[in-house]
Amino acid sequence: MAVTDEAIERIKEMIVSGELKPGDRLPKEADLAARLGLSRNSLREAVRALSLMNILDVRQGDGTYVTSLAPALLLEALTFLVDFHRDDTVLEFFEVRRILEPAATALAATRISEAELGELGKLMEEITPATPIEELIRNDLEFHCRVAAASGNSVLAGLVDHMSGPTTRARIWRGITQEGAVERTLAEHQAIHEALAARDPEVARAWATVHIAGVEQWLHSAL
Repeated sequence: MAVTDEAIERIKEMIVSGELKPGDRLPKEADLAARLGLSRNSLREAVRALSLMNILDVRQGDGTYVTSLAPALLLEALTFLVDFHRDDTVLEFFEVRRILEPAATALAATRISEAELGELGKLMEEITPATPIEELIRNDLEFHCRVAAASGNSVLAGLVDHMSGPTTRARIWRGITQEGAVERTLAEHQAIHEALAARDPEVARAWATVHIAGVEQWLHSAL
């Protein structure tokens, strides 16, 4: 194991064990390096790497702190990796969405509030078949993010949110080129909303699967 990797593991162990908690300040660099048996350079590199992952927060002139470790904050690092996706991997993102989103939608059916249902309905009312495709896709992304958020699972919602971005261009392409794609999207959103309102997780899961699989199948044939 590389020295920097070892340093990362040692700090991670301190956090996982509870020795360092969210919001805690790390000991001074010299003291922590001596305590862990590491060089100050390797410790410094480890801190830099962990700060990029939003695990540590380096505050100039103040010290280094453990972040809140909130799932949404930690998942931001995933954006860096997702941004490097190639067009030929977009189908893999759809495969991941087809696994995650039906589960999130089923959970939402058991946990969504009346207020969230109402806001989701208002969001759907903003769109008609005559809406410009870019606005439709923006609305579509918001719809999926809100359903995932209603699952009550912040990790799952964060993953769904980060997996949606790389599929945006494919969704626009489909909306422009496939006859009836817009009407089908609106109808499937309505079906998902009705299943959520009925508090029926299995029907909600089924419609979410149909909704995502339809785009995935079209993309298979288009490619």
